[in-house]
Amino acid sequence: MHKKETVFQKIMSVLVVILGNMIYALALKLFLLPSDLMTGGTTGIALAVKHYTGFNISGVILIFNIAMLIVGFIVLGKKFALTTIISTFAYPISLEFFNRLFSDLVLTDNILLCTIFSGLGIGIGLAIVIRSGASTGGMDIPPLVLNHFFRIPVSVSLYVFDFTILIFQAAYNPVDNVLYGIILVMIYTIVLDKLLVFGTTRIEVKVMSNEHEKIRQAIITEMDRGVTALSARSGYMDEPTQMIFSVISNRELPRIEKIIREIDPESFVVVSHVSEVRGHGFSLEKKYK
Repeated sequence: MHKKETVFQKIMSVLVVILGNMIYALALKLFLLPSDLMTGGTTGIALAVKHYTGFNISGVILIFNIAMLIVGFIVLGKKFALTTIISTFAYPISLEFFNRLFSDLVLTDNILLCTIFSGLGIGIGLAIVIRSGASTGGMDIPPLVLNHFFRIPVSVSLYVFDFTILIFQAAYNPVDNVLYGIILVMIYTIVLDKLLVFGTTRIEVKVMSNEHEKIRQAIITEMDRGVTALSARSGYMDEPTQMIFSVISNRELPRIEKIIREIDPESFVVVSHVSEVRGHGFSLEKKYK
């Protein structure tokens, strides 16, 4: 049974990665390409190559992706290549499929709408792929290779490559398209960042109070949430005390605040967001003793 579940999970992971690439390709076909917008990454390279040579965008992306896959396999190893191989082929094949399916279809001539929906589609597609544990391949690989040999931070080289690609496209695009292209990159970057932590954000609550024991018991019994009591020392009185630490869902914040206020209205409470939480009660089932 366990083996069957593992095979099923792998099949679902592959399908999800393909879906992410298809959403990415669909956003390009319906919104980015008809409006001649700029973008970064492998797609940006393909757009520049098409402008100067007339080569097919999907073909350029496929050739570049395969070349980068080979480089990644040689430098970064088999394991990395396996996480990249699906996107290497799924994205350009999906783009070519939608190009033929929708041909000359134009949903809107409004360049602002095209910019917004291109950014949303690209961001959603990339987030689906990355959250599945796969790589999008293409221009993701050169920064990793540079980091492997020269320890150059991946984020730095990634921004440099994207900036260079945008400059090549800016050389032949009108100023309006360049500005919209910058907005597009900002939109899909923000969407990607938000979706990568979507559904995993939680609230961290720290409480300093003379009634820490009552608060600890109340959170455990009334909210069924785990609590950690941390040894602390008050700064002004220099006295030993305990700090109550707990992680809760966003919706539970008003409830825990009410519990704390009822027990000790003068308690010192710090509330902050955390990007991801793993362990019992969140990514794992609770255990009761």
